Amino acid sequence: MDIHDTAVPDAYRIVPRVLTDARGSFHESFRHEELARATGHRLLPRQVNYSSSRRGTVRGLHSVLLPPGQAKYVTCVRGAVRDFVVDVRLGSPSFGAHTTAVLDAREGTGMYVAEGLAHGFVALTDDACVSYLCSTEYVPGTQVDVFPFDPELGVPWHLGLAGEPLLSEKDAAAPSLARAADLGLLASYDACVAHYAARRRAAR
Repeated sequence: MDIHDTAVPDAYRIVPRVLTDARGSFHESFRHEELARATGHRLLPRQVNYSSSRRGTVRGLHSVLLPPGQAKYVTCVRGAVRDFVVDVRLGSPSFGAHTTAVLDAREGTGMYVAEGLAHGFVALTDDACVSYLCSTEYVPGTQVDVFPFDPELGVPWHLGLAGEPLLSEKDAAAPSLARAADLGLLASYDACVAHYAARRRAAR
């Protein structure tokens, strides 16, 4: 697989080598050691989630308080989505920046999203199914939500929307990035970097 840097440090786009023949296709979606070698991040999944979404559904932007934090390896296993990662780490050199990629089940492209970053996507097809390998189990009360259409972020959701977005009540009521910072919900860049280093040491 090929692992690419993005405009957001600690978010990576992973493109597998898909083998095809008369039967169909095969590819490796995730390799722990290859990801660790290329990025310095070690992901040992503790929970696997799936979401299914109608075309035009926007899910996000979501993160998790640090601690415990939660890294994610995101792929689309049915249909296609446009994926977004936003740097919401206070003090980060790329604070407020975003990166985007189309995740298509036929191509197997994935996104690695480190702890402290915010993630979301818009479904490009009906019944789009997304898989999330998560570094931690869900802990009630630790999810951080940021309003996806915060004008200060300027995330280009329109690239995947043909009409009005479908949003959950929770996402529609989420605070802006500035408000989330005021509420103390956002991790600092330095705390995230220290967390990444501690996780690397623990995995040796």
